[in-house]
Amino acid sequence: MEILIKASQFILSLSLLIVLHELGHFIPAKLFKTKVEKFYLFFDYKFSIFKKKVGETVYGIGWIPLGGYVKIAGMIDESMDKEQMALPPKPWEFRSKPAWQRLIIMLGGVFVNFVLGIFIYIMLMWSYGEEFLPNESVNAKDGIWVENALAENLGLQTGDKILTVDGQAVDKFAGLTLEFINGNNYQIERNGQILDKEIPEDFISQLMDRGKNAGPLIYPRYPFTISSISEDSPNVGSDLKPKDIITAINGNTIKYFDQAESILQNLKNKKVTVSVKRGNETKQVNLEVTEEGKFGVGLAILPGKDLEKLGYYDLADIKYSFSEAIPAGWNKSWKTLTDYVKQLKKIFNPSTGAYKGLGGFISIGSIFPDEFSAQSFWTITAFLSIMLGFMNLLPIPALDGGHVVFTLWEMITGKKPGDKFLEYAQIVGFVLLLTLLIFANGNDIFRLFK
Repeated sequence: MEILIKASQFILSLSLLIVLHELGHFIPAKLFKTKVEKFYLFFDYKFSIFKKKVGETVYGIGWIPLGGYVKIAGMIDESMDKEQMALPPKPWEFRSKPAWQRLIIMLGGVFVNFVLGIFIYIMLMWSYGEEFLPNESVNAKDGIWVENALAENLGLQTGDKILTVDGQAVDKFAGLTLEFINGNNYQIERNGQILDKEIPEDFISQLMDRGKNAGPLIYPRYPFTISSISEDSPNVGSDLKPKDIITAINGNTIKYFDQAESILQNLKNKKVTVSVKRGNETKQVNLEVTEEGKFGVGLAILPGKDLEKLGYYDLADIKYSFSEAIPAGWNKSWKTLTDYVKQLKKIFNPSTGAYKGLGGFISIGSIFPDEFSAQSFWTITAFLSIMLGFMNLLPIPALDGGHVVFTLWEMITGKKPGDKFLEYAQIVGFVLLLTLLIFANGNDIFRLFK
């Protein structure tokens, strides 16, 4: 059922983005009296799931869910209609229109994607605002918790306060991992000393090798809150209960779980007395420490609201009026775009290992939640819309960006590329895109088996 919910959201989001993108080409084509022969969601090689002709245009749904298209008369595109191109140009054909009109038609889809992404982010800011754990709140307390080798290899230690990445302060604690992915260096405060450190070039490769279930790179420091007691724990039957918060061990006060870890390493195979906060009361509980230096219990990762109630951190809860949501949505869109461009640059640098993170339909579908949430759905759709807009701007033949480059060349030089050249360029572009598609989805399959 979870897979079905994810897949349904993915298909709905993708379909919406494709239809609106193609509508961005369709509307200016119609305004400039250019004949549009087909308007399709998905590709219809050999047959269509649905099609209906209205006026001069056939509207339909194909069976290959790899995108969609509008077939504009007199344009060398994915249809590769050589017969039509061999005939003399007609006044209603794309190739007969002035270069500036052709440029607007080609940029229409990208324009819609960017406007749609910005609009969705604005509406999200207006409707939901923003709620997050500020990085400054973590720094104002006692810094981060480091509990994995990758964070240690990065040069981080428990208690560090992350000040900047690439010279820029990071507002949201949850955004730190992405900043490390996109960044080259960072600055921390450790025991009152300011330290500058480099991010390893292969950091993304190391991050990908951990696997998707490895957990966050870094955590805020959490209280020692019990989630459960293991069946093989020596403390089964003790007065310890889920949601209890251990605040002292043998009289040694602890505020965070990581402090308990170091204390317990010196108390292996011993009996201890712990102070437990349970609701509004504090109890003393006798426990046994295992030979590994543990209690045999699970740690509860408390949500931000609970941490705030306990006085550990102060959450940011920002509400926007509609006028305030406009610049907030714009800033979110710009941040999304610039982060995506940074990641794309690293993908083209093999030494970063970022290519390992390149994913296809499985990866995109997996970012949707197991249960439908309007806020999550529209947030992901806004991200995908901006991503789709930028990808289509890349100067690759077969993408809108390739057509834009050829049209701009014509406008600057006054020389129009020949039809044969455009046909060959289109083929090369398709081969590149198909190779990328196979590689990205191959990565997905590899990760599934791994």
